[in-house]
Amino acid sequence: MFSSEWIAPNDLRGNMHITFKKRFSVTDFETALIRITADDFYKLYVNGAYVGEGPAPSYPFRYRFNEYYIGDYLKEGANTVEVQVYYQGLKNRVWVSGDGKAGMIADIFVDGKYRLGTDGSWEYAVDNTFVGGEKLGYDTAYTENRDFTVHPDREKKVKATEPDYAFDSEAFPSVSVENISVEPSMNGNVYLYDFGREYVGTPIVKAYSETDGGEVVLHYAEETDENGNPRFDMRCGCRYEEKCRLRKGENLIRQYDYKGFRYMEIIAGSGVTVCDAAVAVRHFPFPKNAQEIITENENLKAVFKLCSDTLHYGIQESLIDCPTREKAQYLGDAYISGFAHFYLTGDSRLLKKALYDFADSVRFSGKFLSVAPCSYEQRIADYELLYPDFLLKYYTLTGDGETLAELAPVCDAILDEYARYENESGLLENVDAAWNLVDWPGNMRDGYEYNPDGEGELGLHCVLNAYYIFATVSVQRIHAVLNKDCADKAAGLIEAFNGAFFNRETGLYTDCKDGSHSSLHSNMLPVAFGFCTAETVINFLLEKGMKCSVYTAYFYLRALCLSGLENEALELIASEGENSWMNMIKEGATATFEAWGRDAKRNTSLFHPWATAPILILNEYFKDMLR
Repeated sequence: MFSSEWIAPNDLRGNMHITFKKRFSVTDFETALIRITADDFYKLYVNGAYVGEGPAPSYPFRYRFNEYYIGDYLKEGANTVEVQVYYQGLKNRVWVSGDGKAGMIADIFVDGKYRLGTDGSWEYAVDNTFVGGEKLGYDTAYTENRDFTVHPDREKKVKATEPDYAFDSEAFPSVSVENISVEPSMNGNVYLYDFGREYVGTPIVKAYSETDGGEVVLHYAEETDENGNPRFDMRCGCRYEEKCRLRKGENLIRQYDYKGFRYMEIIAGSGVTVCDAAVAVRHFPFPKNAQEIITENENLKAVFKLCSDTLHYGIQESLIDCPTREKAQYLGDAYISGFAHFYLTGDSRLLKKALYDFADSVRFSGKFLSVAPCSYEQRIADYELLYPDFLLKYYTLTGDGETLAELAPVCDAILDEYARYENESGLLENVDAAWNLVDWPGNMRDGYEYNPDGEGELGLHCVLNAYYIFATVSVQRIHAVLNKDCADKAAGLIEAFNGAFFNRETGLYTDCKDGSHSSLHSNMLPVAFGFCTAETVINFLLEKGMKCSVYTAYFYLRALCLSGLENEALELIASEGENSWMNMIKEGATATFEAWGRDAKRNTSLFHPWATAPILILNEYFKDMLR
C-alpha cells in the first residue's frame, strides 16, 4: 500500500506532540496527491496551510489511512510538508495507544507517479509548547496547557524502518473541518463566546501579550451555570480548563485534541488582549442534501432536527458514543447512531468500518469486545448479542454480500461463546464473562429484579435471553441468505423462554425465572425482537409508557410499531413528557443527551448520538414523512 518507510522519533513518551517535516522541490506539475497515516493521530500542513487530519482509530493489522489532493497547496520550486503527530500513550477507549508505537508514513504522487515519501531524510522536533495537563473523563484525553516562551526544540533526523502495520485496502474519509467564529460578550478581561450550539472541535485563539509571560486561561463548557458562567467543570466528568503562557507579541494558540463544547471563556491576564477566537469544527463528511422530515407537527420537526444535528456534528471518524468523556465506539451505541446516520446520509462506510472494527477486536484481544478499536478491553453481553442483527441489517440496506459472507463466521463464534452458558433448556444462565447491561443508566431499568451492578450469582434472567434469541434468529437468517445449512435452534429457545419467564396468571414476562416482578424491559424486548404478540404484554407496554433510557427507547418504540401501534409511537416521539426528546429541547439541548434530562444521571453527557432513535423509527415505519 505504501512505498515509503515508517518514520518515528528516536525517543518516545506519553502525551507527546511531534512535528515531522520535509522540504522538497517540484516543477512542471498538474496534479499531486498524498497518501498518509500516523499513530496515534496526525494533522497535515503543506506550505503552512492546513490540509486534513486523521486517521480513523484502527488496529495495527487493519490500519486506516487517508488521501488528499494537494496540487492547490504546492507551488513551483521549494515546498514544505509538515505533519503534527500526537502519541497519547494512554490505554483508553479512544485509540490503540499505550503500546509504544508512534510515527507516520506518507507517499506523495505527482502527476500520478510516486515522487517522494517518508524516509531517513525527514526531520522531526518535539513541540515543547505543550507542557502537560490533567487527564479528562475516563483517562480519555489530557488538557493542553501551553508555554509559548520556551525555546523551540532542535530538528533531528528521524528513525526510519519498515512499517509494522498492515494497512486497509482503501483510503478512509477524513473528517470535514470548518472554522466557526462569533463575537464575544465582554466583562472586563473575560471574553465569553457562545457558538450557538454544541460542536466538536479544537479551539483556535489569537492573543497579543505586551511582555513575555502574559497569561490566558481557557474554559470550555456544554452549558452555563445559574449565574450564566460556563460550567467548565462539566457534569460528564471533564474539567475543561487550560492555561497558556504567552511570549511577547502575537500568539496563535491552536489546540490539538478535540472537545465537545458550546461555550468558550477566555480570561486574559494583565497586558494581554484576545484578538480573535474560533472553533475548528470537525465531523464525518455530511451531505448538503441529507434527509428531511415533512410534517406540520412542530414537535416532530424539532425532534428530527435535534437528532439530525446530533448525528451531523457528533459522528467523527468512528461512531463514537460522546465527544467528551469516552470518545468511544460502543457496539450498542453504534447500532443506533450508525443506522440513523446511514438513513440521513445514504453513506454506509461508517457502518462497514464498525462491523470490521468489532470483528477485529477478537484478533487484538482474543475475545470479542464491545468497544473497538482501542486499547481498553470491555465486554457487554447485550451489545455483543446485537452484532448478528447489526450485520444482517447492514446487508439488507446495502446489499453488500461480500461483507456478509466474510463476517458471518464472527456471528457464529459469538453464539458459540454464549452457548457455553446454556442450561439444560438452552437458556443462558450465570453469564459472568460480560456485563449484563439490561439498560443504562441503572436508574432506567424499571426496577428490574436482577441487579447487574451488584454482587452474587447472576442466575437466569429475562433480558439477556431475549437478546440471545434475537442473535440466534439473526444468525439463522444470515445462514439462509448465504444458503448455508442451519438448524432451527430459535424455536426451541423461544419455547424455553416462554416456559421460564411467562407468567400465565398475569400474562406478562417476569424478570427472572420464578420471579415476581415484570419490568418494561422484560416485556418490550420479546415484542421488539419479533417473538411475542401477546395482547396482555402489548397492553402492558402502553400502560407503562417509555419508562426506559434513551438507548432502549428504540426497542420500546419498535415494539409498539410491530404491534400495530405506530400512531402511539409517533405521539411519544413528539411528546413533552419527562421521558422525551422535547424535554431535552426544553432544557436547552442542541444535541441529544445521554439521558432524558440533565439531572437524570449523575454524570450526564449532553452530546450523545445513541439517543437518536427517532431517526430509525421514522425511517423504518414512517418513510412517507421523509424526503
